[in-house]
Amino acid sequence: MKISLTRIQKLIGKRMLESKRSKPCFYIESKADVTELMGLRPKLKKSLGVKITSNTFFIRALATAVKKYPLMVGAFVGEKIQIADCINVGFAVNAPQGLVVPVIKTADKKTLAEIAREEKLFTEKARSNKLTLEEMEGETVALSNLGVYGIDSFLGIAPPPASTILAVGNVIRMVCPEDGKATVRKMVSLSLAVDHRIITGTYAAKFLGFIKEQLQNPQELT
Repeated sequence: MKISLTRIQKLIGKRMLESKRSKPCFYIESKADVTELMGLRPKLKKSLGVKITSNTFFIRALATAVKKYPLMVGAFVGEKIQIADCINVGFAVNAPQGLVVPVIKTADKKTLAEIAREEKLFTEKARSNKLTLEEMEGETVALSNLGVYGIDSFLGIAPPPASTILAVGNVIRMVCPEDGKATVRKMVSLSLAVDHRIITGTYAAKFLGFIKEQLQNPQELT
């Protein structure tokens, strides 16, 4: 049996192959305690009037971290590294026509509520095949979240326009020590794939550490 590819599937396959061949990526991983974050979501829905998903927090934390560590949106132009003018977060959405990546433009300048509204709108448009080309252009850093599918952790492929992708796994209840006692906490795996030509391991580690710190103090992201 042969299965025909959609236009989007052909394009994504070509782009991912190009990226895998041309970018010498390295990978690092950490875990964040999101117990407080998960408990905060329903409260924010009431106060902000919009559903706040875990993805909303990840997008906000990612954009804020890039602002502090701008090399994460660097790209080679000739023999120099060009830092992107804007922090535009592309987030993967599984749609009937294939994987699509809507882009939240200037995400670092938007509130959590503004990101939540755009995320909801773009996700709905992606799943009804109504995203415009403009809404899928300009990605400078990427996010992929497979937690909803029960995946604990994974490594992403940085897309051609970007040098960094954050891969997020499922929120898992784990027994952790706290004040000498065993407590159950909600933990999530955070993995980075980073172009090593542009970003060093130490720089990426600080970047991921800052994302983790924000997620563990979610009030700072509201």
